[in-house]
This record gives sequence, structure tokens and C-alpha cells, in this order.
Amino acid sequence: MKISFNINGTPQEVDADGNTPLLWVIRDVLDLKGTKFGCGKAACGACTVHVNGEAVRSCSYAAKFAEGKNITTIEGLATGDGLHPVQQAWMEEIVPQCGYCQPGFMMATAALLEKVPNPTDQDIDDNIVNICRCATYYRMRKAIHRAAEIKNANT
Repeated sequence: MKISFNINGTPQEVDADGNTPLLWVIRDVLDLKGTKFGCGKAACGACTVHVNGEAVRSCSYAAKFAEGKNITTIEGLATGDGLHPVQQAWMEEIVPQCGYCQPGFMMATAALLEKVPNPTDQDIDDNIVNICRCATYYRMRKAIHRAAEIKNANT
């Protein structure tokens, strides 16, 4: 079936089985490799993207539901020449160890900061439920607070 949507600000039309997970359309059809496959069960969060501004686990989101929507992947998180505050904070706090899960964490964090500009540790615990095998949670928590500072300073 033909599915039309905007991804990272660019209109796209793909021909795919509507039940194909959006993750595979993003990675295999559109060749955007930043969104990662982790568990395939929407549990780990490595595949997190934004659909109309909401954090969504793309491994369990059928491509047909993307019709007419705005999708943002890690490749489209920054606008213009500068980094997104989350990306900048991740670099400043040297968050990644292996880095595989980090795009999903950054996308989940960016969505959180749109809803909760100054998250508490409890807000982070309640909303950032992705899984990191390297256990960089302490550095991520610092980076989330730093990203909030950067974002709030820029607004």
C-alpha cells in the first residue's frame, strides 16, 4: 500500500505492507539507520521516534498508522546547523558507552522536555523507561537535566 507522511520535515511516500513496523520502513526503505532495533516488543526503546511530537516505539507501530503524520527520527532532531539541546547535553556529559541505545534515549528525552521543561528525577524515572545494557543511567540523568538547562536558556 502507498503510505504518505513527512519524515524529518521531508514529504515521503513509500510502498509497503501497512502492517510492517515503521522501524523497518525507516531503516530499510528510507535508509535512515539512526533508529535502532532492540527487542522488537516495544520494551527497550532503542527504536523510539516521534510521531506528531509523541515518543513512539517504532518496532511495534504499524507503518499504515503513519499516514499523514509528521515523524522525526534522530537524524531530524536538530534543526539548522546547531545540535538539539539533548544532543549537546549528551556530548557534554559523555553519556554513551557502546551507544547503541542512545538515539532512542535522546528521542524519549526530547519528547519529555517538550511536556516537562524542568523535569525532576521522579519525572525522568516515570517517563524515560528505555533500557541501556551498559547502564549509563547516571550520566543520562545528568544529561537530561543539562538538556533542560540548555533548552530553557535558548527559549
